[in-house]
Amino acid sequence: MVAPEAADEGSWSAVNARVLVPWKSVSDALGDLGGLADGSLTVEVFTGDAPGPEDLGDVVFFTVPYDRPFSYEPVPRLSRVRVVQTLTAGYDRVAALLRGGVTLCTARGLHDSSTAEHALGLIIAAQRELPRWVRAQDEGRWEHAHTRSLADCRVLIVGYGSIGSALDARLRACEAETVRVARRARPDEQVFGVADLDALLPSADIVVLTTPLSAETRGLLDARRLALLPDGALVVNVGRGPVLDTSAILAETASGRLRAALDVTDPEPLPSGHPLWHSPETIITPHVAGGAAAFYPKATDFIVQQVRRFAAGEPLRNVVAEPMSGK
Repeated sequence: MVAPEAADEGSWSAVNARVLVPWKSVSDALGDLGGLADGSLTVEVFTGDAPGPEDLGDVVFFTVPYDRPFSYEPVPRLSRVRVVQTLTAGYDRVAALLRGGVTLCTARGLHDSSTAEHALGLIIAAQRELPRWVRAQDEGRWEHAHTRSLADCRVLIVGYGSIGSALDARLRACEAETVRVARRARPDEQVFGVADLDALLPSADIVVLTTPLSAETRGLLDARRLALLPDGALVVNVGRGPVLDTSAILAETASGRLRAALDVTDPEPLPSGHPLWHSPETIITPHVAGGAAAFYPKATDFIVQQVRRFAAGEPLRNVVAEPMSGK
């Protein structure tokens, strides 16, 4: 990748150029950007609710709208784009669409609170059997029983980045023991590596996947590794669906040996007739962990600051060193 000012198409400040942002609140906040860019850089809103405009040749900074039907549609048509900014922590989908020489930035850190909160909610819902009580309420049935707890459970956080760290703090507040697992071990931070996973799984009560999707993480929790978990263990996925082997978790939940709480699935969206919907001891939410209200003010401020950095020729945040090829 190259920095925006080093690209070989010529300086963007020497011609009329556009920045596309996803919300009007962002364009309003950037109302004085023309002054920063000597009047050559204008800001427009592309919400992702419909395909992008035909003429995208002057777009130099593109923010991928969050969770909209046409979010990625313009990307292959951005012939002069210098920076593509995602609003997701992962970037597997957009990386496959980028040409060479484009700086890719992610939204690392923006989803920490909302995703960690949702993961914690899934864990508590599964441990305290909240779906069971909701169904009993729907039927007007008082069904008294005791359940599992989160306190004193051993929880593996697989993919210990900023989201994993936020979840770690919440789990510890609930008196759980946490074990951190990252791509590589960081002994000084008490973080294990993926190479240690096989040794850690047999003693885990709960495994939470917060890892992004890559060639290394696809199928990370497969049938062999799921078999290492003790009976009754809970598998939670708030990372990417293909990190967990769908056939393998289906076999384990169908037998009643393991439980699952999934915000992401493979395939996704999950088809209406898919057996995961009706698998025993399984909770499914439709990839909504990161989109809670806490995300949007942070995202707005972040985009504004990124565009201002770009216009001023300053270093951008969350630059991906080597964009991977997506699926």
